[in-house]
Amino acid sequence: MLSTKKQMTTIIQDQPDDSSYDEILRELAFARMIERGLEDSQANRTISNEEMKHRIKTWQR
Repeated sequence: MLSTKKQMTTIIQDQPDDSSYDEILRELAFARMIERGLEDSQANRTISNEEMKHRIKTWQR
């Protein structure tokens, strides 16, 4: 597994040369969200789609 610094460097280097600061930050944040989601999935920290639908309905009241 790559170190955090190397992962971030790879993401930044993969961006077009004219990318803005905000675009690069969004890509870094997106990669982190994916990583965290995969970690949660592997640790069985997930809920079913039905449970999520139920939770969303409670927010809409």
